[in-house]
Amino acid sequence: MYTLCRLTTVACLFASVLGQATNVPRDFKKLSTSDLMTIATLKDTTYNVDHTNPKSHLAHILIPRPPDTANNTAVRNYLVKTMKDLNWDVEEDSFTSNTPYGEKRFTNVIATKDPEAPRRLVLAAHFDSKYFASSPENQFVGATDSAVPCAMLLDLAQTLDGLLNERQKRIDAGEEDEDDNEAVNTTLQILFLDGEEAFQAWTHTDSVYGARHLAEKWATTYLEPSPKRKLYPVQTVLSTIEHFVLLDLLGAPFPLIRSYFPSTGWLFDEMASAESRLGAAGALDEKDFKWDPHKSGFFVPRSGYQGGWGGIEDDHIPFLERGVSILHVIASPFPKVWHTLADDASALHMPTMKHWNMVLRVFVSEYLGLRLANSSGNQPRSEPASRATEELGQ
Repeated sequence: MYTLCRLTTVACLFASVLGQATNVPRDFKKLSTSDLMTIATLKDTTYNVDHTNPKSHLAHILIPRPPDTANNTAVRNYLVKTMKDLNWDVEEDSFTSNTPYGEKRFTNVIATKDPEAPRRLVLAAHFDSKYFASSPENQFVGATDSAVPCAMLLDLAQTLDGLLNERQKRIDAGEEDEDDNEAVNTTLQILFLDGEEAFQAWTHTDSVYGARHLAEKWATTYLEPSPKRKLYPVQTVLSTIEHFVLLDLLGAPFPLIRSYFPSTGWLFDEMASAESRLGAAGALDEKDFKWDPHKSGFFVPRSGYQGGWGGIEDDHIPFLERGVSILHVIASPFPKVWHTLADDASALHMPTMKHWNMVLRVFVSEYLGLRLANSSGNQPRSEPASRATEELGQ
């Protein structure tokens, strides 16, 4: 990613508004406090982000992994195997592109729970690490950038897979429809993007290689007819994306997360709400630390259009340019270790990573309307943000 977005303000606003036209705020059916706590801790919140555990996802990813290298392939193979072991549909999107160091091969990993679903909630992170030509810089492992986000996405898929299966059983049995769950036709898709980092100086041609390729490909690829999509118009793959949630630069202590786009201000608020309710329930407390929303919260409250208008250049830009609705979950300011050898395991903060795992589990569960068997019940749905409200806040 690179400082502030170099796209013009008008272009970013146009794309944001275009996204609003097709991706309007939806109801979030809030989990009861007991269900929220259960889902947040369905699986160990530290196991997969503990670099000292050789079986953890993070341990498998936390190596130098620039594009078109053996290490990059090893990490990609691990991502693919992990998602295939869950019986998700996994596609490897390979292509070559010219770089300042000649032609390189890149491969995106696309994991989809239900490839026949008409709509998709996309969560994404890049799995490559920045290329450095000489030692010792070439040992850069990019712990926050973005080994931890990738590990968290794998953990999320494993944690929620059973609930996704149970939801599908209810849908197939006719026990759940759009009257019960607005997201009944929405599946979860996870993208691991290659080639986010620039090989030299960040430019529009030397950066986000995988995202540029995939956004262009999906914008021109039409879906085959399917019984699940029979009530929908002919769709490109890109048009099935409801929201594109990009994670980056996460894992260091106490990040600040900001809202960058008016069209997803409401979605930002829902993620912040997941955090605040977890905090109020005591889930974010540690033995020697009590969570305080005013001191410990990750999400900067929205106020007018401050800090927005395009945000930070990252893998979302090619999708934004094509009208996709974006929620960019990135620490700003960047971690102090950004693009240095210090962005290693020592930069990470376990309570913060646990915190993220719980927030993501609750946020995605509420977005997709997941629920536990014999649930104690859900709270009333949140009110969708009005157009007037959206015009006043990011």
